[in-house]
Formats: sequence, C-alpha cells, structure tokens
Amino acid sequence: MALYDAARGTTRGLIALSCRPTITGLENVPTEGPFIVAPNHLSFLDSVLVQTLMPRKVAFFAKAEYFTTKGFKGRMMKSFFESVGSIPVERGEQAASVAALKSLLDILAAGDGVGIYPEGTRSRDGKLYRGRTGVGWLALTTGAPVIPVGLKGTEKLQAAGSNMIRPQHFSMVIGKPLSFQKTGPEHSLPARRAATDSIMDAIAELSGQQRAEGYNQSKSI
Repeated sequence: MALYDAARGTTRGLIALSCRPTITGLENVPTEGPFIVAPNHLSFLDSVLVQTLMPRKVAFFAKAEYFTTKGFKGRMMKSFFESVGSIPVERGEQAASVAALKSLLDILAAGDGVGIYPEGTRSRDGKLYRGRTGVGWLALTTGAPVIPVGLKGTEKLQAAGSNMIRPQHFSMVIGKPLSFQKTGPEHSLPARRAATDSIMDAIAELSGQQRAEGYNQSKSI
C-alpha cells in the first residue's frame, strides 16, 4: 500500500502540473465496498489516469509484456504497473472474456475496485462503440455497483503508435453508481446485454461521444 500511495501521489502531481485536468464527480465513488469502474477508452494512458485520479485503488488489465520486459526499463514498468494494481493479461486474450474476468472476482470479493473498458479497446476515431457484455457479466455476477466514467481529450496526450506524451488538458467525469441485481454467474444473455447497454448509455451521456453502431474490432487490450 505504501508503494501504491507513493506511485499514485507522484503520478498525480505530475498530471496536475502538466495537464491541469478537470475532474468532477469524485463523490460518486463509494467510500467502501466493491465497485466496478467502466470508462470510455481513447488513449493508452486512460488506465493510468483513472488509477491515479480515482480516490480509491482500481485494478485494470495490462499487457503481460509490461511485467516481463528485461532491463532497467522493464523493471521500472513492472514496478509501476504492480504498484497501481494492474493485472497482467497475455496478448491475444480478450480482456472481456469470462476467463480473464474471473481474475477480478477475488478483488471485488475483498471489497476493492476494478476497472474494465466495455468497448474492449481504444477508439481510434473518437466514437463510442457498442459495449461488450463482460462488464454486464461482472455486474450481475457480483452485484457490485458500476461507476460510469467519461474521459474527454485523453487521445491528445499520446497519438496512436507514438511513444511521445504531450501534456494536454483533459477531463474526467465520474457518474453516479449504477446498481444491478446480483444474480450470480447463471443469468441470461439478454439480462447481461441489457445491463451492458445501460452502462454504455451512461458513459455516452458523460463523454458526449457520437455512438458507433457496431463493436470496435481491434484486438489490442
């Protein structure tokens, strides 16, 4: 916890000084108990931003190579991603698959927070894509409240395919918790779809994005 607090405090200070973000709705994050953060996804940096700026720890999936890269850079990446609570996922494994989602159940059972992108991967054209039902599965299985988040302007921080980070103003709007009846893992696909669609509607209202009709087809996490 000390390493997490230090990493988050340092990163939060750098973000505040360089980007001067606008953050609203922090009061909507529960002060205790499990919760699921569901943001839109515009930038590679989104997970770091949410993990850093949320008042409570949020565990996100991260590519396994961030934990296995050799050398000094690799050790630094591993230390950082571990410190903010990231969970390694092998390349090619869908972050929305049940196999990967099950790794989040213990975190929620312990009363902590997890994050998942309903779109599955970054939007390259700025549109909000249809939500994959993994977030609905997680909400119905655990009964944990879902916190929708709208990120605006984070795509300007790092262009797709670039390692260069350019400080830019962005905003993060945290919506009110969405509650779903706990049904356990044995629930119908229509119920899962309905929960997911409700979450996506809330994200759209917060982010102001144009809606895309289909799914985002990129397989990157």
